[in-house]
Amino acid sequence: MTSRIIIEADGGSRGNPGPAAYGALVRDADSERVIAQQGATIGVATNNVAEYSGLVAGLRLAREHVPDASSVEVRMDSKLVIEQMAGRWKIKHESMKPLAAEARGLLPRVGVTWTWVPREQNAAADALANAALDDEAAGGSGTVGGSPSTTVKPATQLGWRGGPHSEPTTLILLRHGVTPSTERKVFCGSGGTDPGLTPTGVEQARRAAAWLKRLGGVDAIVASPLQRTRETAAVVADELGLDVDLEAGLAEAAFGEWDGSSFAEIMQRWPAELDAWLASTAVAPPGGETFDAVYERVSAACDRLLESHAGQTVVAVSHVTPIKMLVRRALDAPMQVIYKIELSPASLTTIQWFGDGAASLRNFNVVPDPTGG
Repeated sequence: MTSRIIIEADGGSRGNPGPAAYGALVRDADSERVIAQQGATIGVATNNVAEYSGLVAGLRLAREHVPDASSVEVRMDSKLVIEQMAGRWKIKHESMKPLAAEARGLLPRVGVTWTWVPREQNAAADALANAALDDEAAGGSGTVGGSPSTTVKPATQLGWRGGPHSEPTTLILLRHGVTPSTERKVFCGSGGTDPGLTPTGVEQARRAAAWLKRLGGVDAIVASPLQRTRETAAVVADELGLDVDLEAGLAEAAFGEWDGSSFAEIMQRWPAELDAWLASTAVAPPGGETFDAVYERVSAACDRLLESHAGQTVVAVSHVTPIKMLVRRALDAPMQVIYKIELSPASLTTIQWFGDGAASLRNFNVVPDPTGG
């Protein structure tokens, strides 16, 4: 007996590109019973390649388990894949063309209805993809599913999405453009020198603003109260037509007596203090602020933003240390990870936060192309 089925597919990359996986399942459209499901890692890939891989997997599951389906509906939260497969958008990227061709070769004779759904309605496929990535990270095969009775942790426990009814709050963290201190490679924190942007820094801010305008959907802009962040935020605000609110918790760490000095100069004048500072995040520079204290105030600022802008997209213009702290919090990583993170001037890092505290690092240190591409 033939049946109507629904294919749900998803894919994602932790880094874009980065470690990637897909999730796919086939449901009976009438009973909503899961007939087959699969999640698997695919190595390092982009989000879009992972999404297409999920579609291919879903079509293969359908062909294997329900070859005589009377109707097929594909549901995905990737607008790109749905519109391209429906023939309404062109496929421009070479990496996706082979996957799209493979998917077309698996299409059933009855035809397919292509349906875009919001992310929260695609939680089951998302959970399969996340479970595969987590399994591989834990030393497993990176493959889950198969039997519909297989238990897959819901996405709320896996950290990509906060649950089927949770709308994430997106923080786009923008580091300020270059200043004279940046160019001289000297420590520049809070409570000391407060330089503005150089002409190069202003141009970097304009590129970031153009990138954000192309992205669209920004609801608010907040900034550290220091001059370099306020100037960067003003350029973005002018491009997006928004006001700027100041958030003191996003200010750079205070480096005390080290402000204005290079690392080499500090190493020469304060060798013992530098060694202690590098050995423990609970140690402050002379007259400065510990990284542990910075983490606490940045986290408090983050909590305020998540409460006041729940479900919105916010551009937060800040500095190297606060952005590192927010990445560390999102990844639930040890504090020492901040020493292994590099951030370029006027770079953008995006984190999504959910109501249950789960977070997803969507991209990191994105530097807009000077050509606007």
